[in-house]
Amino acid sequence: MLELFFNATLMTLGLALSSLLLGLVLATLLALGELSRFRLLRYLTVSWVTIIRGLPEILVVFFIYFGATHLLFLLTDEFIEISPFSAGTVALSLIYSSYASQTLRGAFMAVPRGQSEAAKALGLSSGRCFYRVILPQAWRHALPGLGNQWLVLLKDTALVALIGVTDLLRQAQLFSSQTYEPFTWYATAGVIYLVITLISQHCLDKMKQKTSQHIRTVNV
Repeated sequence: MLELFFNATLMTLGLALSSLLLGLVLATLLALGELSRFRLLRYLTVSWVTIIRGLPEILVVFFIYFGATHLLFLLTDEFIEISPFSAGTVALSLIYSSYASQTLRGAFMAVPRGQSEAAKALGLSSGRCFYRVILPQAWRHALPGLGNQWLVLLKDTALVALIGVTDLLRQAQLFSSQTYEPFTWYATAGVIYLVITLISQHCLDKMKQKTSQHIRTVNV
């Protein structure tokens, strides 16, 4: 049983980390879309974020899992089943990106406009200016919010148990039905979630300290 719980923990971490990576990429694109000079792109981006944030999270998971299978059937006229892990990753990344994009948008707006103007005056291209000047400064502003959203994402992985992914919650359900000891196994899953959260919080605190080192140096 311990081995099964360990595998379920790895499944939960794998799902959360893959959703985080994909979600950060999508969140960056959405944030830039909302800050775009093109009105149509801004309208489409804001509409998408509003829709995802307005739906219950479990509905997003169901829409991706069942909707993707139905869409592939319509396109190929063949039944192609999407793996629960892939569907869960996409769904959680969409949920995460819709909230993280607002954090990143605020972080981008917090970077003084003169920073990009100075970088361009030095001959940096727009892409190089973004990656070397704007993004590092925005990351410092966005890190606290993104860290909190990561902790929420970690707990949201329990939603994919409803589509068949054997994560911590699903494994606890299976053990409780076999042994008729629901409190024991749900409490065990809760302790594991808590440990992962504490480790994550410690890593986030270290990252915040590192990103603030140059500010403390300047103040000194």
